Amino acid sequence: MSDGLGDAKAQAQLKDFTNIFRLDGKVAVVTGGSRGLGLHAASGLLQAGCSKVFITSRKSDACKEACAALNALPNLSPGAVAISVPADSSKISEIEKLVREVGKHTDHVDILFANAGATWGADFDSHPENAFSKVMDLNVKSVFYTIQKFAPLLEAKATQEDPSRVLITGSVAGIGVGTVLGPNSTFSYSASKAAVLHLTRNLAVELGPRNILTNAIAPGFFPSKMASGMIGEYGGIEKLAKSNPNGRLGQPEDIAGTVVFLCSRAAGHVNGDITVIDGGKMISAGRL
Repeated sequence: MSDGLGDAKAQAQLKDFTNIFRLDGKVAVVTGGSRGLGLHAASGLLQAGCSKVFITSRKSDACKEACAALNALPNLSPGAVAISVPADSSKISEIEKLVREVGKHTDHVDILFANAGATWGADFDSHPENAFSKVMDLNVKSVFYTIQKFAPLLEAKATQEDPSRVLITGSVAGIGVGTVLGPNSTFSYSASKAAVLHLTRNLAVELGPRNILTNAIAPGFFPSKMASGMIGEYGGIEKLAKSNPNGRLGQPEDIAGTVVFLCSRAAGHVNGDITVIDGGKMISAGRL
């Protein structure tokens, strides 16, 4: 029989885990947040308790529409708000403007989701130089400079016990081999996503001592405007879903839940990691 001392010692080591996934009062910035994966993530961040979520993308109207939809969600914390700040992340001057505009609303940022990106499909013999440069610039260079320019706001209130978070959108195409056959081959996209995943590891080492954790997600196929061409090339949603071990493609909650986890206290010791969100597709590709 227990004398109670062991139980008391064990209980003293237990912590309050009831709010371990909550983001109450946090301030987030989501680039490429007006649609697709960015919008799903922004919705998850707001519903998990963020007080402010800044939505940015190149198109002003799209940002306003996204914020209107987010602000109409019925289960937000009192005073929580999505704020539209349009900017073209492919230009350093626009990134700097974005930081200034965000700084008018807040003296710090807790979460930066660097999600803006582009793709380009072309066969090997005709893949144009300007397209390769465009994809690499937006998917890699602009990610680095977005994080660099936001670093002072990310550091402002970050502590070892409560670090700020940087999340970067990569892709399974940056881990395995992307589409390399036909007119929609994704040489530049795949190369850019491999580069940004390794950039994640480098930034984790650089920014960790500054109380900023840096991680990446690597989604597989999610029905979206950007992915529609590739999904069609592979035979459509139904065919792709059947080829996945779990029998489906990605859904909004798969992105939202992963982003919330990586930004929460539950992931406070996760740094420089890449979370694959593809239902097991990559690991099953070589099965007999």
